[in-house]
Amino acid sequence: MDTKETKTNGALTSKDFMTDQEIRWCPGCGDYSILKQVQTVLPTLGIPKENIVFISGIGCSSRYPYYMNTYGMHSIHGRAAAIASGLKAARPDLDVWIITGDGDSLSIGGNHLIHLLRRNFNVNILLFNNEIYGLTKGQYSPTSPRGKITKSTPYGSVDHPFNPIMLALGAQGTYVARTVDRNPQHLRDTITAAHQHNGSSFIEIYQNCNVFNDKAFERFTDKGSKDDNAIYMEPNQPLLFGENLSKGIRLDGFKPEVVEIGEKFAADDCWVHDPTDKIKASILANFFDYGDELSGLPRPFGVFYQTERYTYESMMEEQIKEAQTRKKTKLDALLSGEHFWEVKA
Repeated sequence: MDTKETKTNGALTSKDFMTDQEIRWCPGCGDYSILKQVQTVLPTLGIPKENIVFISGIGCSSRYPYYMNTYGMHSIHGRAAAIASGLKAARPDLDVWIITGDGDSLSIGGNHLIHLLRRNFNVNILLFNNEIYGLTKGQYSPTSPRGKITKSTPYGSVDHPFNPIMLALGAQGTYVARTVDRNPQHLRDTITAAHQHNGSSFIEIYQNCNVFNDKAFERFTDKGSKDDNAIYMEPNQPLLFGENLSKGIRLDGFKPEVVEIGEKFAADDCWVHDPTDKIKASILANFFDYGDELSGLPRPFGVFYQTERYTYESMMEEQIKEAQTRKKTKLDALLSGEHFWEVKA
């Protein structure tokens, strides 16, 4: 679809989703890329602007609703998931997006996030992960790596960091993916695919905070290092990475190992990605290099897991319709019915 800054045959363009508000993010912040890609994707979805809602909590990312020419709410810390759940239950016809950060959704809002995923509301969750508290000027967050020196951890964080992908899988999320701000094509494709999913779509987006945590994800985006450190998963395709796809991931039982593609191993010997396999999705989610035994494996990007399950709002709507078909009884009859009790002194 044409996404130029002018309308073609009355169709919406990215410009229709821009506001006149001054964008108050630091120059060079990764949030600009995410905003741009979402504004590029929305016109392709065929949804009227008045049916789209962006809800955020607190944090740098949570300024987002101001910059979207749609309905929206800049809510309170950690409560975006709860507010979005209520909105979706009341208005299941609306297209609801949750904008949140690693501090907002994994610290004070962690309880709301896991239960939204468990209930499987049909909403889109964009979690901006920069591994730091940016709005409050550089304290460590639930995803900051162990040993991270910040204003609140001058001798290094002793916390074990959250793995957002594992958290979403453990909460029974039905669509779990990861992308990065500096790969706009992959970011757009991931957002588009997530929106097509009927249920809670959870996307962890690596987002660079160039002021308080610059280059946190450089090895996955820098031209000289990304080939050996990032692997992009495609359904039904072998897991290959490295320069000219010279490396692959092979499973030795349930243990992944890096192999060189050449005389001993071919691409056909490598693990073929199946996003419907939750056990293998959990293995992929643990390609994490914070000192664990899987250190050295590349960081996966793409869809880890996807499955179909009924949504909360659809089941609630069915339940309400069923209750409405039952025989109605007048209030007076209920109050004077057979089921009563006496309270004696």
